[in-house]
Formats: sequence, C-alpha cells, structure tokens
Amino acid sequence: MSYPVFSLAPMLDVTDRHFRYFLRLLSKKTLLYTEMVTTGAILHGKDPERFLDFSEAEHPVALQLGGSDPLDLARCTEKASLWGYDEINLNVGCPSDRVQNNLIGACLMAYPEKVAACFQAMQAATDKPVSIKCRIGIDDQDEDKDLEKFIAILKEAGCRVFILHARKAWLQGLSPKQNRDVPPLNYPRVHRLKQQHPELTLGINGGIKTLQACQEHLKTLDSVMLGRALWDNPMLAAEVDQQLYGLDSPIITAHQAVEAYLPYVEAQLARGVRLTALSKPLMGVFQGVPGARKFRRHLSENVHLPNQNADVIRQALDLVAH
Repeated sequence: MSYPVFSLAPMLDVTDRHFRYFLRLLSKKTLLYTEMVTTGAILHGKDPERFLDFSEAEHPVALQLGGSDPLDLARCTEKASLWGYDEINLNVGCPSDRVQNNLIGACLMAYPEKVAACFQAMQAATDKPVSIKCRIGIDDQDEDKDLEKFIAILKEAGCRVFILHARKAWLQGLSPKQNRDVPPLNYPRVHRLKQQHPELTLGINGGIKTLQACQEHLKTLDSVMLGRALWDNPMLAAEVDQQLYGLDSPIITAHQAVEAYLPYVEAQLARGVRLTALSKPLMGVFQGVPGARKFRRHLSENVHLPNQNADVIRQALDLVAH
C-alpha cells in the first residue's frame, strides 16, 4: 500500500480524538496523528486507555510515542499495534524543556545510535510501519552533515519513513511556540535529502498553509503534513481527497460537516465527555464566513454552562450564513 500523501501533524492539546474524528468527516484519506503520548503515560499512567482510545472511523490513524528507552517503546508499540493503530511514530522533534529533561523529542537528534536502537525495538514489536518525525537539526548541528549522518544511521537500522519539520529546533533560549516560527524554514534541504535517498519515504512539515503548496512539495516528496494550518482552518481538509488524491467525491461544506459531527457529539456526551472538549474542533470551521464570530462567541459563552447539550452547537450554526 502506498504511503498517504497528506497527514495531520501531531499537536499537543489539539489532535485529540474529537478533532481527529471531525477531520475524518472532511477527508477520508488524510493520515491522522494522535498527540504525542509518552511511554510513561501508557505503561504507568492511571488510565492508559484514555491515551490509546480512538474511534474506528478515524482510520488511517497513527500513534506518536515520546520516549527513549527501547524496551518501553517496544512495549508501547506492541500495545498500539494490538489496539489497531495503522502506524506508530517516534517523536524526535519536540523541543520543550519538559521532554528534553526526560530525553524525549528533538534532543534525541544528538544521539542517532540511541534513536536507531529505539526504532529497531519498536519495529520488532509490530508488523505496522514505524516512522520517525524529526527536525533538520538542533542547535549548532550542521543541517547538511549532521542530518545526513542521522538519516544514514536510521536507514541502516531499517527505518524507511521519515517526516521532517523543515527547521532546526533551538533547545536553549526558545520556547516550543517560538521553535515553530523563529528558526528559518529550509525546504530545499528536505528536497535534497529525497534526491540523495530516493528509496526512502520522506514527508515534509512546517509552515505549509495551502493545498497548492502541498502540491508543489509532492512533485519531489512523498508526503506533506499540516498542523497549525488545519487547526486554524479545518476546512482546508475538505478538498484534500479531491486535490491531492484525485478522487471525484463531493466536497463537504462547513455546515454539512458540523451537522455530521452532531451525532458523535451526542454519543460522547452520553459517555460523560464535556461539551467544552467536543466544541474545540469547531472553532476554526467558519473562518472568513459571515457570522463566524457570532458562531464562536455563542460556543465560547455557552458550552461550559451546566446541563448544556448539542443544541448549543445547533444554535451557533443558525448564526452563520449558508
């Protein structure tokens, strides 16, 4: 099976199961990523199912793991595989202090042999693809020489799928938010990597905002990953299947998507999920549409009130122009 050409980036406090479910209503083909889940949360947390659970409708869906102990990563990969995930990904790109202190995320780019051992342990625990999401470097690393070394060691270990955030991570002096914007983007470096390693499946991530830009990257690369752009405007995903996969299925409208989401909202409310969590994926849906501000305000002012139900979303929907 060919690798999905478009995916939703893992984002902490964003790509939860509700946002993923909503995005699946917009695109049948997008590969959906979970938030990063640490091995500790799965192996030692009070409620590991909360981190692993997803709806059958979400397929294809990938679990992103954070960790650096091969044995722990293997155990989590095995659990994820049994749980039904279509891919397991290792986070080698998150720059936050909290994860650095636990040797998780982007700081691992300084230890390619350790990442290789983690990858091999993970791949041995599943027949699903195991992928690596990384930066093009950290701190004072050379974006050419050091990245080439990192990829070569992982390739030797058997890794074939990499998603590269096309900018460095600065582990000292920049916040995680600044690390998404401040280090300069270097798309040509990722494209050169593909030319040097044509047999690898390479995806690109970072600062990509339109499907037209995705199409340009896909002339060279295998896959494109969008994060903040989809959170800010989920309706970008509504044309992915047509523009990037060549399907002739009808394009769902924002109103249709919200209506289609309501039965899920009602089912989740019945399970005790809070309306605040279920309304979060809808905040960017009507970007640029008359009434969008009223829609957002109605949700913001009402979803947290006691005894509210899906009617709050229906009422908000009536405030937006068709």
